[in-house]
Amino acid sequence: MALKGYTKQKNKTNSPYYLENILETNEHPEDHREYVMFHGTTKEATELIKKNGFTPSREELGLGVYVSRDIGKAIEYPLGVSNNKRRVLKVRVDVGKVKIIDQQDHPMQKTWHTEHGYDTAWVPPGVSMVLSNQQGNCVYDPKRIKVMQVMKVKENNISRNRHLQSGVTPEDSHVYVMYHGTSKQAAVEIQRHGFTPSKDGMLGAGVYVSRDIRKAIKYPIGADDSDRMVLKVKVDVGKVKIIDVQGHDRQYDWHTHGYDTAWVPPGVDMVPSNQQENCVYDPKRIKVMALLKVAILKKLNPSLEVES
Repeated sequence: MALKGYTKQKNKTNSPYYLENILETNEHPEDHREYVMFHGTTKEATELIKKNGFTPSREELGLGVYVSRDIGKAIEYPLGVSNNKRRVLKVRVDVGKVKIIDQQDHPMQKTWHTEHGYDTAWVPPGVSMVLSNQQGNCVYDPKRIKVMQVMKVKENNISRNRHLQSGVTPEDSHVYVMYHGTSKQAAVEIQRHGFTPSKDGMLGAGVYVSRDIRKAIKYPIGADDSDRMVLKVKVDVGKVKIIDVQGHDRQYDWHTHGYDTAWVPPGVDMVPSNQQENCVYDPKRIKVMALLKVAILKKLNPSLEVES
């Protein structure tokens, strides 16, 4: 049985200009936006969802469909079921109007939709409302949720989706999608001849890329959007060194100590944007997937216009 609307959604996501709206798990969702989330269920329930759509359940946030931006939480459900009988649904959620429920016994914990008109309730991580202390969302109307993909609970599926978020530490020997901002002319040269490593920079010699496209679209600094290109790339990160403070002992010589990639997490005040950064020593670890015009990226993904 095909998922209703799934073929159309799948075709849309084949465009290299399509960006999955993945928030950090502690990042506040904005009203009237769409986000990628996950829902853990059984193999049998998956078939019913394919046929009839989601059926709301009544839990800690009242009636609704429970989803999470954290795939690590979704894979734990249903409780007491073995992994081979579990499935994770990757979904796209139109959150509508969002209410934060950040404490147990919140005045609107069970009435956010029925009495106050909110479409989604969001529990941030770390507020001790659930045993896992991870974030969660409750969506009142199941029609706001579209299934994009059904996944088995396997390590490659979990790892690939967990690390879509820029703030999560990259694992050694994994391949990740990243972005590199440059000029149109330089993008064509890179496509023809490969990357030329910078001789120096914040992390020393290497090719600078980011999992956060919001950073990549700002380069080259001072250029007009009409001359900016973003290269969507796959990076085999090899052995990763975290550089999380300015003046780190290994900030410039991490490669000579056997590391292939240096990673600067977001929020550590090492760059003006405070966004995450990667430096890959060997350009052969990077494969170009697509050349994207920044002007078109912003037109098709309006949230990028706000970020830049």
